[in-house]
Amino acid sequence: MMEIAYQPRIDSEIESLVERINPPSVCVDNDSDPDCTLVKVDSANKYGILLDMVQVLADLDLVISKSYISSDGDWFMDVFHVTDQLGNKLTDRSLILYIQQAICYSRKGGITKEMQSNLKREVQQRHVSTEHTAFEITGIDRPGLLSEIAAVLSDIGCHVTAAVAWTHHERAAMVIYLEDGFNGGPIIDPIRKAQVKDHLDIVMEAHQRVGDESRVVVSVVEAKGAPVGWAHTERRLHELMYAEGDYEHCFGCDCCSGDRCDALRRGRCERIHVAIEACNGYSMVSVKCRDRPKLLFDTVCALKELQFVVFHAVAGARGSTAEQEYFIRKKNGCTLETEGQRERLRHCLVAAISRRASRGFKFEVRTKNKMGLLSDVTRAVRENGLSITRAEMSTQGENAVGSFYVAGVNGGEKDANAVEAVVRELGGVVVSAVKMVGMVSSRLGSSSDVEEQNRARSSIGRMFWSKLERLSTSIRSL
Repeated sequence: MMEIAYQPRIDSEIESLVERINPPSVCVDNDSDPDCTLVKVDSANKYGILLDMVQVLADLDLVISKSYISSDGDWFMDVFHVTDQLGNKLTDRSLILYIQQAICYSRKGGITKEMQSNLKREVQQRHVSTEHTAFEITGIDRPGLLSEIAAVLSDIGCHVTAAVAWTHHERAAMVIYLEDGFNGGPIIDPIRKAQVKDHLDIVMEAHQRVGDESRVVVSVVEAKGAPVGWAHTERRLHELMYAEGDYEHCFGCDCCSGDRCDALRRGRCERIHVAIEACNGYSMVSVKCRDRPKLLFDTVCALKELQFVVFHAVAGARGSTAEQEYFIRKKNGCTLETEGQRERLRHCLVAAISRRASRGFKFEVRTKNKMGLLSDVTRAVRENGLSITRAEMSTQGENAVGSFYVAGVNGGEKDANAVEAVVRELGGVVVSAVKMVGMVSSRLGSSSDVEEQNRARSSIGRMFWSKLERLSTSIRSL
């Protein structure tokens, strides 16, 4: 019998009043843990609040090593254990103040430019103002696709101010922000917008097979839950990839036999393991995979996109293996009762995690911004027999910065000679080129440490509170 939890109807005005009476409380604690900073958040509960919190920390490129989440009822309580990319605690007063303000304002009018200007460091620009014209592009991926798009935009006088592109399971999704290359500013003229869209449609349809579909949309992009006039690009890309159905063939390709996997127990498995079972009125979702930056953001983003509410969760890492457990229900209060429902969620979580997988080589780009720069970089990559699997480029003042992940056109890793050729051709544009392996982050423990930790792990019972308590205790002991 399907389990349905009673959920009273809450008027939006009453919900807003509760938020004003009980604004979020954010405590940044550097005293409780010798190795990391604790960000503690207490707030009136609201659908989507967890993703907003995680997004603030992810946009600052902070490492979330552990998190404890509880939001059953009308109140939300969360603790994040965070460090910077070098593993240091957060001591910059401007950064601490920014975190406190950003988490509080993420549920209101959004993070203001004044808040960002007070921060004594650059915030990675995940939100791009829609003062630039935004184009969303989705369709079948192919080698050289981003290069073709960038070349067409340069030829018709469009300046790319920011672009993010993801590819996964032969699908591609991009959000590209443009200015008029001749007059500057957004492209306002409807005829000019239609002209740009027509050119992009031609590129996307050039090599389509029978039955393939592509989509080019000119829009003022608003990700779900984002303030009006702003779009969180990575959230939007997750939405676009999900709409493209890139998850449909994920399970057999990216996931394996879970607890029966010997490589996982040794901390050496590159695959993603997702298990779902019923647990005291919740659907319990367990995720195990190689640890990497922004893993928590990607999984929480997928759950939100699928209209799930996270009531309790624990996340942490054992050496190079990340472990997450979520206790969830659908937004309507229902749990997952059929194997079809559980399988679809497994596929979607695997897809959300593997979209950001990094294989092959990574180019870091930093140079003076100019029209046609994206076309120059992507053409050099394509002409040297490499294919872009993921890319991100934006402008910072007069400079352009970006990261390009490339691999061999046939899906394998290209030898270093092709990479060196790209670096030589681009001159001083490429700052660095490094080899990437799977989803491995810079924070890896030794295999012996992982084996010892995994041997020490006790079995987890089925009762909800005892399960949560045991997992929390084991993570705190790391």
